[in-house]
Amino acid sequence: MKRVISDSMKANSGRGATALILILCVAAVVALVVARGINDRVASANAVRVETAKVAIPAVSVIAPKMGAMQNEIVLPGNVQAFKDAPIYARASGYLKKWYVDIGGKVKAGQLLADIDAPEIDQQVRQAQAGLEQAKASFEQATANFEQGRSNQQLAKVTAGRWNSLVEKGAVSKQDNDQYQAQYQAQDANLRALEKAVAASRSNVAALEADVARLTELQNYKQVRAPFDGVVTARNTDTGALINAGNGGAAQELFHIAAVSPLRVYVNVPEASSRGAIPGVPAKLTLAEFPGRRFPGKVVRVAGAMDAASRTLLTEVEVNNDAGTLLPGSYAQVHLKLAAASPSLIVPVGAILFRGEGQRVGIVRNANKADLAVVVVGKDYGTEVEILSGLAPTDQVIENPPDSLVAGMEVRVVQPQKK
Repeated sequence: MKRVISDSMKANSGRGATALILILCVAAVVALVVARGINDRVASANAVRVETAKVAIPAVSVIAPKMGAMQNEIVLPGNVQAFKDAPIYARASGYLKKWYVDIGGKVKAGQLLADIDAPEIDQQVRQAQAGLEQAKASFEQATANFEQGRSNQQLAKVTAGRWNSLVEKGAVSKQDNDQYQAQYQAQDANLRALEKAVAASRSNVAALEADVARLTELQNYKQVRAPFDGVVTARNTDTGALINAGNGGAAQELFHIAAVSPLRVYVNVPEASSRGAIPGVPAKLTLAEFPGRRFPGKVVRVAGAMDAASRTLLTEVEVNNDAGTLLPGSYAQVHLKLAAASPSLIVPVGAILFRGEGQRVGIVRNANKADLAVVVVGKDYGTEVEILSGLAPTDQVIENPPDSLVAGMEVRVVQPQKK
């Protein structure tokens, strides 16, 4: 009986141990599953945290700035003017006898433009010539008198010398000798007077010759001639018109002549670009009446001083106009190729940040840290802008920086998208 009970207890004890082992195994499996799930969640959370931190760093694309052109073209308004421009007045008063060239006519230097009828000048010339002939006759008479006076003086001198020798020998009286000595002195004084008369007569002839030459030159002014090659731009008189050369009234402009080849074009270059405006710089002219055409020229001279009112430099551009295409007085746009004062860089317009303290450009420098460069912006080319200072050619410029970008912010550089 006791043996049966003992065997039964041993059997129950074996089954309990087996059940305990099974429970422990199940608990271990459950613990393992729970631990693995917790580890997966922690790893996932860490990955999310890392990814979140990574995403929080702004991604930027960087580019290298381009070198700007060493020559800048500026476009300025210009006034086209004739190289020579002169009003033509009469120098002789009278009536216009005939004119030969009308407006638009091309003339050469010395070409006859008009004839003036001036009878008063003709009469003055004849009167002066007659006076000159009379003065020449008087000069010849004075010269003859001088020669006669010199002969009388020589005779009186010889006679005085002889009587002086005779009085020393006691052959004649002293009173007679004094008489001949006085005659010689009188003839000598008369000769000096005749010499001065000859000089006065010679001067009178010279004065009258100058007067005749003056009136002859004035007579030549009855023919109005062109002073230089050019085009007649105005004719303000007609046949029979009274011509006043300024004697007692205002002179009247008869013609106006302009030399149209080459032409002068005056432009006012701003002070910022004035250093590049030097003689020899090429220029191009564009005019509204010639769409699509450009007329070549070059800078020939500058004023050498700034206009105090406009702070600009007056610059003269010379343009060839042998064909006569361009007209003086026109308005033109002058394109000047000026050398840049210093090398510039070109960046996209989106790289510029507008801040309250001024314009900035975002760049990436040490250890993916952003920095804000203070820049001076030059010309705006639409999609690109010129940077005059503040950037180096080796700088990595952020192409489209976020508005929240500040100096020292960590950024993540990515490759720019291909366009």
